[in-house]
Amino acid sequence: MRVILYSGKGGVGKTSAAAATALRCAERGYNTIVLSTDPAHSLSDSFEMRLGPEPTRIGERLWGQEIDVYYSIHKHWNTLQNYMAAVLSWQGVSDLLAEELSAIPGMEEGASLLWIDQHLHRDEFEVIIVDCAPTAETLRLLSLPDVGRYWFEKLFPIGKRATLALGPLARTLLDNVPIPDKATFEAAEGLFDLLGQLHGVLSDPQISSVRLVLNPEKMVIQESQRTYTYLNLYGYLTDAIAANRVMPPEAVDSGYFAAWGEVQAQYLQQIREAFSPLPILMAPFFEREVAGPEMLRRMADALFGDTDPARVLFSGEAHHIDETASGYDLVIPLPFTQKGDVSVLRSGESLTVQVGSYRRNFFLPRTLARLPTGRARFEDRHLKVHFPLEKEEGDGKERGS
Repeated sequence: MRVILYSGKGGVGKTSAAAATALRCAERGYNTIVLSTDPAHSLSDSFEMRLGPEPTRIGERLWGQEIDVYYSIHKHWNTLQNYMAAVLSWQGVSDLLAEELSAIPGMEEGASLLWIDQHLHRDEFEVIIVDCAPTAETLRLLSLPDVGRYWFEKLFPIGKRATLALGPLARTLLDNVPIPDKATFEAAEGLFDLLGQLHGVLSDPQISSVRLVLNPEKMVIQESQRTYTYLNLYGYLTDAIAANRVMPPEAVDSGYFAAWGEVQAQYLQQIREAFSPLPILMAPFFEREVAGPEMLRRMADALFGDTDPARVLFSGEAHHIDETASGYDLVIPLPFTQKGDVSVLRSGESLTVQVGSYRRNFFLPRTLARLPTGRARFEDRHLKVHFPLEKEEGDGKERGS
């Protein structure tokens, strides 16, 4: 089983790369599904056929799916959505508007994740290709398993047993506020437990990997570097970079595109240096748009040649723990990050690392949870947080950099 997620800045060609990969996997004999989590779907255009919210057969061994948010929320989150709509209605919001507003944060991304889980457990497909929404939405999608439990605890702060026991009394004291019933609790617990399990699958480098699609342009490269940093922060493997719309030599030998070709050559070198040792896949700027089986095959040829696109193209590292003479180091790869961009906060058994506006909670294993937090330092594009066996001078529970 393989799960491959294509991500990148909007408009760089993620959908074309995902569709080409899916077609090549199916033609190599894998039962393959490609699904789009981008609200602005274009997967149907790539295959030149209509795709729906359920898997649609495209060809031999190949299926496609454009996830419909409202259809998926109703299918997977109906019990929770009904409860949230009841709360909003109690607060005076009209029934129609309450239904529109009843999605808790992350519900849309969660609906997409649940489709991935469903395909994994049905065992109908050997390869799952995900055409992700633009970068920010993809990061919310991948970070959802980390924040899901937080929202569950905030929605039901006094706990399941107390809420069920005090339900009738609470309604009287709180002016008939809707109280979650047993079915609502079970739905929430089941969904967030499932999301936690799915996080294990998506962060397993033997099963899942992310491929970043970019164009050889300054702003696109910079955003891809930031995305790569955040993927490392969340513990997801990036196994390739796909440089799309590269000007072919015959187009830049002379004339109007000559200067553009020189600029692209500089950016391609920058891409190789920045993302080394990741493999750089390249697809040219074709003479016509990439749509339909013929053009998708051409793109697959350019990206992969004779390489099996379903295999893991690079085995890199996520965070890990090193034993040292004085204790342990939690080592987190954070490429393209400066020391001043990072802050570290220890709270009980969890460690929060924030890079820019993104943060990741690391729940510490028992070996580290019982130790104080030592110094954090940068070495060779890695953040190393030390946990000394003996308390270091100046240690505290909170630490920033």
